[in-house]
Amino acid sequence: MVEEIEKTEEVLDKVEDVKKDAPAEETEEKAPVEKKTKKATSKKAKETKPKSEKKEEAPKKEKKVAAGKKKKEAVDTTKEKAEPEDKAAEASKDDKADVKAAPKKEKKVSDKVAEASKDDKADVKKAPKEESEDGDKKPKSRRSKKDEGPFPEELIFGKYNTSDVIVEDPSLKAHINLEPAYVPHSSARHANKPFHKAKISIVERLVNSIMRTGKYTGKKTKSYKAVLDAFELISDRTKENPVQVLIRAIENSAPREEVTRLKFGGISVPKAVDAAPSRRLDIALRNIAVGTVRSTHKNRKSIAVCLANELLAAANGDIQSYALSKRDEVERVAKSAH
Repeated sequence: MVEEIEKTEEVLDKVEDVKKDAPAEETEEKAPVEKKTKKATSKKAKETKPKSEKKEEAPKKEKKVAAGKKKKEAVDTTKEKAEPEDKAAEASKDDKADVKAAPKKEKKVSDKVAEASKDDKADVKKAPKEESEDGDKKPKSRRSKKDEGPFPEELIFGKYNTSDVIVEDPSLKAHINLEPAYVPHSSARHANKPFHKAKISIVERLVNSIMRTGKYTGKKTKSYKAVLDAFELISDRTKENPVQVLIRAIENSAPREEVTRLKFGGISVPKAVDAAPSRRLDIALRNIAVGTVRSTHKNRKSIAVCLANELLAAANGDIQSYALSKRDEVERVAKSAH
């Protein structure tokens, strides 16, 4: 029995050894076959996949299609965005082209203006300078300012214009000086010269005439202020140029005839003669000044008010004027001496 057991054990060991050797050889021989079978099985598996697996693959394809559509939509949106940008770029190019073309037109206009300015240089010089675009006023020329009105230096006392004053008496016209002076004061440059009184302003001669009396002798500033205040009163009352009122008063109060004395054998005989224009002017100014100073005696009115009243009365031909009363007296005596 023991021997049989040992034999069976040996047989079993041999069988096991054979089995161990046999699978190794088979695996070596079957290895390439298995690769082929795997490929075949993969194709079959693809062909014979169950519906559940196909259903799982379908959503994947749908997802891929959806992703593709999204990409296409994104591309379309980018194209749409790019199109406005391209349009804006084209519009900006067109605007730039217009801007570049515009200066050429302006140049053409400027050339025309330059040609017109060359043709009309005289008119351009006479025209006043216009204001600049920034609103800053350019300095005006002397000629344009004269068109607007005279300077203060060209007015009597800086207020009254003498360019519009009219002298109706032809004999007095050559001896009345109406040149403008802001301050009518010649500093006696025409004194002690024959017939140089005609070069002194008529307003200054009135101021000098007021200084002839004892109260205002040598007081040029005081008489100057009296004449200035009188002119202001006249302009307020009549709304007229006081220089014109003065000229009219002189014309009305200047005598045309005087009386002179002629001797015949020791006998003096009065004789009527015509008054010279310069003497007529001197007498008129003297009578106006004397009448003004006399009216201020024992009177509360100032000399300016009295002078204004005297000038207005003489200009209007009022008999109450002292200068007119003296003129009538002299002319009456001359009339009787014919």
